[in-house]
Amino acid sequence: METMKTAAKSLLIIALMLGACTPSANESEQARQTLSDFFDSLNQGSYIQADQFFAGDYQLMTNNNPSIDPDDHQALWSNVCTINGFQCLTVRTATLKETNGDEYIFTVEFNNADGSLFVLGPCCGATETEMPPVSRFEYRVQKMPDGRFVVLDLPVYVP
Repeated sequence: METMKTAAKSLLIIALMLGACTPSANESEQARQTLSDFFDSLNQGSYIQADQFFAGDYQLMTNNNPSIDPDDHQALWSNVCTINGFQCLTVRTATLKETNGDEYIFTVEFNNADGSLFVLGPCCGATETEMPPVSRFEYRVQKMPDGRFVVLDLPVYVP
């Protein structure tokens, strides 16, 4: 009987330790919601709000917009979404693929303006055989030390 109690206690301790090592469903939902809020803000032209959800690299944005002050994130996001070919679409689905420490990796599908599924087709003279259409994209969301969640990747680019 005592052996069973000890074994049960050991299993409980192991379960608690494993639970502490994996992110909670609540955190993964917060990460998913941040991803959705980021793209909703971009889609609605709320670039200041969208920028609060972003902690990725601005280098490509500044390279594509050399006449804009690199610190003017609102203007950079505006150009990214309206001129530079990035697709600031709403999220259709965001499925957690994996976690890596405080980083959550999602497989994301987007909606076109008419509500249909966004599909990135072949470009630049390639055929569908050479460059098959893609409708699922990976996005990373990171939990910051202050508890906020931020998106690390730019919207899908269409040349």
